[in-house]
Order: sequence, then C-alpha cells, then structure tokens
Amino acid sequence: MLTKVQTPPSLETLVLTIQQGDKQLHNEMIQQYKPFIAKVVSAVCKRYISEADDEFSIGLIAFNEAIENYTIQKGRSLLAFAELIIKRRVIDYIRKEKRNQTLLYNRIENEGFIQGKVERDISLSNYKRQSETSYIQEEMTYFCQTLKLFKLTLEDIINTSPKHKDARGNAVEVASFIVKEKELKDKLFLKRQLPIRLIEKHVKVSRKTIERNRKYIIAMVIILAGDYVYLKDYIM
Repeated sequence: MLTKVQTPPSLETLVLTIQQGDKQLHNEMIQQYKPFIAKVVSAVCKRYISEADDEFSIGLIAFNEAIENYTIQKGRSLLAFAELIIKRRVIDYIRKEKRNQTLLYNRIENEGFIQGKVERDISLSNYKRQSETSYIQEEMTYFCQTLKLFKLTLEDIINTSPKHKDARGNAVEVASFIVKEKELKDKLFLKRQLPIRLIEKHVKVSRKTIERNRKYIIAMVIILAGDYVYLKDYIM
C-alpha cells in the first residue's frame, strides 16, 4: 500500500501560524533566515555584514516586522516582501546616521573648525537622492514581481494606462474603493481576477469602462493595498 506523501506547508502558511501566536515557530524561522537577512543587508551596504553589525540588527527587526505584517495582499511571497522592508529600514538607518554626522560637523564648525558648508550640503543632497532612487528601484522590482501573479507586466500597464487625466482619476477611484472593501480586495488577490460584476454595483463608472481599464485598475489596487511609499505618492 502506497503511503501518501504530505506536502510541507509553504512559508506563507507558516507565517499565518506564527501570527496566530506560535512563538517557537517564530523563533525558529528567524534563526533559519538569518543568512537571508545578512545577504539582503550586505547588498544595501555594499560590504560584508555579520551579526555583530548594527545594520544586521536593523535587518533582523525588519524581517520580524515583515513576518508580523505579511498578508496575501502584500504580494508575491514573504521573502520578497521581507526583502523590500529590510532594504527600506536599512536605508532609513544609513540616512539617519548620515544626518547625525552632519550635526556633528555643524558642532565642530561652531567650535572653530572650518568645514565647507556648500560641499557638505551638495554631498548630503546627492546622498538623499541616491537613497530615494534605491527606494524607488526596490518598489518597482517588488511591484513587477506582484504583477506577474496576475499575468501582467509593467509594459501592459503602461500601454493600457488611460490617456486622459479624468479617466485615470476614475480608475484610481475604483481601485481605492476595492481596497476599502475587504470582500472585493480578497477576491481580487485570491482569484487574480477583477470582480467586475460586484464592482459595477457600487461605483458610478460603467462596466465597459471598468473592463477597458481592467489592467490599470488591478495595478492601482496592488499599489494602494501594498507597501509602496513612492508609487503611492506618484499615483495620488
């Protein structure tokens, strides 16, 4: 008699168990994924990171944050979501350290030492711009990964984006409504399809318009429901 081989639970399933209060599993997962955390943090810092580094501690906290906050609406997988959060938190930490360094420079300057203010301001401005660019790149990578779940690409969204401002505004309003309605949002992320029949009952936009802008609306829902700081600012 053949014994049925049980499929091990997915990482996302284990996270749901952790969120329900399994502290032992929580600790085991954090220990297991320390190499992953170190790898992600090292990629941001562009140098080898060990568990003794402050940046690793920031990454560890961020990974734990990802475990606590992950839902199916967050996108492709826990690790993809965790990577986004870790990189974001580490960049924030580096930016804060840079700001503290500036305060030190200012104090030294006030004590009589000469510091090129213009040169320093340009350096800080460039650093801020580079940090924001890194944020946007990470968000776009994560966004494209999530689009694949719906068999969409960034090119699809660009090509089907409504040409007129009012039409784009209507599409964003429909997306905002979906995000606020848990039933509609869950159906979208679970079935990977836009529940047009349910949506048209609650919005003033016609079914034909919803169908024509289906891909764009899905993309807007993904952004509004997810952790996209810069993309949200852009579309709103």
